[in-house]
Amino acid sequence: MASMKLGSKTDGFHRDGNTWYCTTGLPSDVTIEVGEMTFNLHKFPLLSRSGLLEKLIEELSIEDGSSVSVLKLNDMPAGAKAFELIARFCYGIKIEMTSLNVVSLRCAAEYLRMTEDYGEGNLIVQAEAFLDEVFGSWKDSIKALETCEEVLPYAEEIHIVPRCIDSLAMKACADPNVFNLPVAGQTDAQSQRDIILWNGISSSANKPQPISEDWWFQDVSLLNLPLYKRLILAVESRGMKAETISASLIYYAKRYLPLMSRQSSFDDANNGNPWATVSIPSEADQRVLLEEIVALLPKKRGVTSPEFLIMLLRTAMVLHASPSCRENLEKKAGAQLDQAVLVDLLIPNMGYSVETLYDIDCAQRMLDHFMSLNQDAALSTPPCIVEEGQFLGGPDTLQPLTMVASLVDGFLAEVAPDVNLKPSKFEALAATIPDYARPLDDGVYHAIDVYLKVIQL
Repeated sequence: MASMKLGSKTDGFHRDGNTWYCTTGLPSDVTIEVGEMTFNLHKFPLLSRSGLLEKLIEELSIEDGSSVSVLKLNDMPAGAKAFELIARFCYGIKIEMTSLNVVSLRCAAEYLRMTEDYGEGNLIVQAEAFLDEVFGSWKDSIKALETCEEVLPYAEEIHIVPRCIDSLAMKACADPNVFNLPVAGQTDAQSQRDIILWNGISSSANKPQPISEDWWFQDVSLLNLPLYKRLILAVESRGMKAETISASLIYYAKRYLPLMSRQSSFDDANNGNPWATVSIPSEADQRVLLEEIVALLPKKRGVTSPEFLIMLLRTAMVLHASPSCRENLEKKAGAQLDQAVLVDLLIPNMGYSVETLYDIDCAQRMLDHFMSLNQDAALSTPPCIVEEGQFLGGPDTLQPLTMVASLVDGFLAEVAPDVNLKPSKFEALAATIPDYARPLDDGVYHAIDVYLKVIQL
């Protein structure tokens, strides 16, 4: 982690309960209250570095004329923790700036007006110089952006947040193999390890491995939703592939939506669960997160799998997401129905008055949307049936339709034993697929046979 050391004097502060004292031997002539903490300090070191403190001390001295001034800094960015470091800086005592405290120090310095008018090499200039160093590192930029949440209004006002996001977006869009960017889960020592040489030949075991495009997913998933959303929009504006953006959104959703993880068949369980220690958001927060994720999904067809889209749809139903969110997911999944498998369509019915085990209406809407996108193209090149199971002409155009026809027939066979399934709904599903889209009728006949036996009981 990057760091910058400031000051040269040894520590001259000590704390007693909620009170800090400066042990210079001189009596304190100013008391500053920041939240529940009290700082007994001296006027000169403070007003010589801070325009705000100079103004407040002068005003207070004129008003009461007392030898000891008492100031309250209720709006101090990052509170007493930041002010302690700033007080040390004003006295020339050693402090260390890191990616974990530079944002709060920069915001606090702006609030206190610690410009070059109040001493060369003042805290604003020092913090800005260190921020430039932080923005050069992926890991330090991530840490700095996470700390922006604590002082968000101030960090926005002095443009730290957009600068940090731009730095991360640029690195996420770069080739990690070219720029030697870090890999999630790998320590700095591992990433910086030199290749071992023996007689001038590198050891194959230590050759750097190619880094996959998802190397940044885990790090950015630590960001809160508003900051993550801005980062995704930033990488999108820089031309990142829609497939990569979609994969990052999937990773983020699975981290914070427990229902998504439960639906996933994680074959990577052997690698451990990266979300095991994540605290579960409230249901309301999960609903907001899901709706934002859906709004961020790339519009390009095919970049997000129907499996994930329907997982999102199931979760949206449980969380009572907005109708527009659910409709959006149904249309996205319906547009790719030819890539779905039977288990995807078996969506449990979430209605209060459950008629059927599975949500037939939802499957019908997805099917209707698929047909609205594909039927016109198929009709423009109608096939000629040579013999049962074979088409002559237009095979490429009809392939999505035939795949969906097989899927629907399988779905009908699965739901046919449901005694609550109304004949009108069964018939509507079966009739949505045009006859010419079924090379074989065995599937639909089997479903009809099962259904007729059930309704005759």
